[in-house]
Amino acid sequence: MGSWIRPACRFFSTSSLNLPALDTWITSPKSLVLSDTFHSTHLSDLYITLPTRDGTRSRSFAPPVEGTPLGYGHHLAFFHPRNHEALLRTDGTDADFCPPEPFSRRMWAGGTMTWYKGGELKVGEKATSVSTVDKIEKKGFEAGKPMIFVKQRIEVTGEGCNEPGMVEERTHVYHASVASGEKRVPREINGLPKSDFSFSYTPTLTTLFRFSALTFNAHHIHLDKDYAQKVEGHPERLVHGPLTALMLLENLIYHHPRAQLRTFTYRAHNPMFVNRAARIHGAIVSKDKAELWCESDGVVGMTAMVQFDE
Repeated sequence: MGSWIRPACRFFSTSSLNLPALDTWITSPKSLVLSDTFHSTHLSDLYITLPTRDGTRSRSFAPPVEGTPLGYGHHLAFFHPRNHEALLRTDGTDADFCPPEPFSRRMWAGGTMTWYKGGELKVGEKATSVSTVDKIEKKGFEAGKPMIFVKQRIEVTGEGCNEPGMVEERTHVYHASVASGEKRVPREINGLPKSDFSFSYTPTLTTLFRFSALTFNAHHIHLDKDYAQKVEGHPERLVHGPLTALMLLENLIYHHPRAQLRTFTYRAHNPMFVNRAARIHGAIVSKDKAELWCESDGVVGMTAMVQFDE
């Protein structure tokens, strides 16, 4: 198992932090309401970006059809704040729901998506997302490695519906430390089942650029090699956490197109890097559950559990 450069934390003196300002930010109300339309043209751009749908495998390209159910996880390509560049952080990320400096290094940690009958989201329809902060945790402060975990709750409701068709919980972790360049081995993930089905692809720089454009994500860690190496301490640019999560869902639907999903819970364990072959695995572990995971160079990047709707 090859080693990788992780942005290991140097000891960070909490005496240098403005803790009253941080606590004020934590207790302040936070919400964001966005409206969007699940345009078939934008979804076509997503389809041509995803190797499960781009027509290069055994299946021809099939564009999205107006009025049909929105694909699982495809809302990720919508509902993005349109902030002008001067309002972005120095790493290109939006400042919405971000803690104050020096907590500027953001990583996508995991989340949950839940779909509800009766309010299904559809291609071509208008919808509204309401984002709030469900939970904020301070960790590692006593050890000199402070981190802030921010858990968002995002409710997406189709036009004319009274209840959300999908609710997402999304957790980001923000580091106050700088990358030390310390060489470390990846986290080992054990106890995974035998793979029942899989899908292989290589996330290229073009893949990362297209997904960044689709999600209006200017985070330098995905596109700027110097930034990824010299600022974040990684050996290469990182694959987006939501892209990996989406590929877990895509792999399941690619092999089980009739599956009806209720919940999808995932967790990022190790970074996935550009231009490195990835293999997405899945296993049906019971009549109502499946386990999903991805690996690259023998390292598990993300794991997930799916609960099927009966």
